[in-house]
Amino acid sequence: MSMSSRRRNSLAGVFAATILTLGAGAAGAAEEAVVIPPPAIDETAGSGTETAIFAGGCFWGVQGVFQHVNGVENAVSGYAGGEAETAQYETVSTGSTGHAEAVEVRFDPKKVTYGRLLQIFFSVAHNPTQLNFQGPDRGTQYRSALFVTAAEQREVAERYIDQLDKAHVFPKPIVTKVSDARGFYPAEAYHQDFLTRNPTYPYIVYNDLPKIENLKSLFPADYRSQPMLVGKTKG
Repeated sequence: MSMSSRRRNSLAGVFAATILTLGAGAAGAAEEAVVIPPPAIDETAGSGTETAIFAGGCFWGVQGVFQHVNGVENAVSGYAGGEAETAQYETVSTGSTGHAEAVEVRFDPKKVTYGRLLQIFFSVAHNPTQLNFQGPDRGTQYRSALFVTAAEQREVAERYIDQLDKAHVFPKPIVTKVSDARGFYPAEAYHQDFLTRNPTYPYIVYNDLPKIENLKSLFPADYRSQPMLVGKTKG
């Protein structure tokens, strides 16, 4: 499996932390979930499916979380924010492409709204107050961002960020940037469904499996035990 030196180096420390934590009898996440209110304003549910793009650090965990959400029909790891010719993992990992590791989510708005997905994203999928990093990963490719595909998504996202900041539900201001989606480029096959296929991988054990448990605990009505894997949705 190809792996950038940046990710490999971060894993060395994560592995040591994982061993210590497991030795104590429980696995702990680098970032804890935060209980937050739902958005005061949400979009109206239309017919058919909708697409949204979320960036919140390493796409392994973000994809894994959304794959366990009821109403999500597909969640694909990839790159957003840069150009097509630089949308490769090793190139994006340099932090110079403008891309962020992102997840394109296709969902049924009658079963789960965009606002609900935002609530899950801010609450359990990542820490929206960390600027250009998440946990052990550093660089603009790990930034918190929303790439909106419709004007209504932008309005819901911007108003929700303002709502959460005014309520001071996080100890620091939210740094998530909202911008129009200019393109999404699926990541290499070995990145897809990574959390499900590698449940004992140290990075996943320490950083991402607790996110799935937090989703199950904080959003029980939205939790789906069997993930909607990319491999299952291909024709």
